[in-house]
Amino acid sequence: MGRRCITIAADIRFEKNCQFIVEQTIRSFGKLDILVNNAAVLFQSNQLENITRNQLELTFGVNVFSCFYLTKAALHYMKPGGSIINTSSIAAFKPYGLAVDYEASKGAIVAFTGSLSRTLLSRGIRVNCIAPGETRTPLIPAAFTPEIVASWGTQTPMGRAAQPFEIAPGFVFLASDDSSYITGQTLRIYAQ
Repeated sequence: MGRRCITIAADIRFEKNCQFIVEQTIRSFGKLDILVNNAAVLFQSNQLENITRNQLELTFGVNVFSCFYLTKAALHYMKPGGSIINTSSIAAFKPYGLAVDYEASKGAIVAFTGSLSRTLLSRGIRVNCIAPGETRTPLIPAAFTPEIVASWGTQTPMGRAAQPFEIAPGFVFLASDDSSYITGQTLRIYAQ
């Protein structure tokens, strides 16, 4: 499509790595208009007593702290008209109890989105969130048993999980000028 991209391997739990990612982006493209925070880890953990401190720190480090760190680094370069899109989950609104720390982290992202949108409104930068429902991503088979993976999404009204390409248009919409009057919102993309 006549576009180019760069890939950067980094552990985004750490602020210095997030700063490096943004700096590399600026070096390669000269500007930063849109930031999509879309990284997550998920561990099946339905009993709080089984969640170790290391797992909790890893989950919040990747899922939540990275949003703070990447956004903080990006704000130095973003101008009015910029868009920040965070990724939450249906689990923030309808917890399954399958991954307590993951579900809590996704709720934190929704709150972060609402709070940040208020603080960046005066700068002309919009902040929104996408909360996908059950979606077939590599995260699911990496985290859950084969039995859970086999039935993933079958309890939805559509009887199946979404494919990533069915979620992507929401990101495109929030990144575009078509959503210029939308900020602080969480777009839920799932069948009820």
